[in-house]
Amino acid sequence: MAAEIKIEELEYRSDELIMKGMVAFDANAAGPLPAVLVVPEFWGRSAYMEKRARDMAEAGYVGFAIDLYGDGKVAGDADEATEQMNLALSDFDVLKTRYRLAIDAIKRHDAVDAERLGAIAYCFGGAVSLSMARQGVHHDALVTFHAAIDGLAPVAGRVDTPTWIFTGEEDPLADPAEVERVAEEMRAAGAEVHVTRYPGITHGFTNPGADDNARRFGLPLSYNEATDQDSWAKTLDFFADKLG
Repeated sequence: MAAEIKIEELEYRSDELIMKGMVAFDANAAGPLPAVLVVPEFWGRSAYMEKRARDMAEAGYVGFAIDLYGDGKVAGDADEATEQMNLALSDFDVLKTRYRLAIDAIKRHDAVDAERLGAIAYCFGGAVSLSMARQGVHHDALVTFHAAIDGLAPVAGRVDTPTWIFTGEEDPLADPAEVERVAEEMRAAGAEVHVTRYPGITHGFTNPGADDNARRFGLPLSYNEATDQDSWAKTLDFFADKLG
């Protein structure tokens, strides 16, 4: 039967904030299906994050573009995005609560197998998801794309999340030596961690809107189609192995 991708809004509460995520899944699939969080760049729950949720649905998962800012907020420019990101980072316990609430919300969805959870995470979201894994939040598979690496939460006990880090060697937010140090810390704590470094590639390489954002806001971003496609193909293979 042909896929019928269904899109739903999913609200969940964190203290006084209403968090607004977007769920995408194949209504014709024989479920329940593994859930995959889509953890956003510092722009928030943008159209690109929603596209990636749909991509996960087309690949046979329930994609869930989560909200880290409240009200499904999307920044209008880089200054607003930075402000919202820094506000979210100002209280790690609150950020961790929001992340866990997103996991709890999607696990309750009728289409989801609550025993199988993955995540794909981008830039700021990559840093968030890596920090969560390092703090003991379990994922059956985690993939980060051009994650910001500085300032991650420390490893706290055993890390049991199989992880793949895709990063550009010219990314100013992910020094290659620091990426390897982070990976080694997680391996020492028990995690399976893969790292793929792309020579000559900078930040934002999966996002087709990166070049426009670079021009508009003077950011060190650049899309690379070959790197995008390669990292995505490897991600699907990794998820097929870890999530089924």
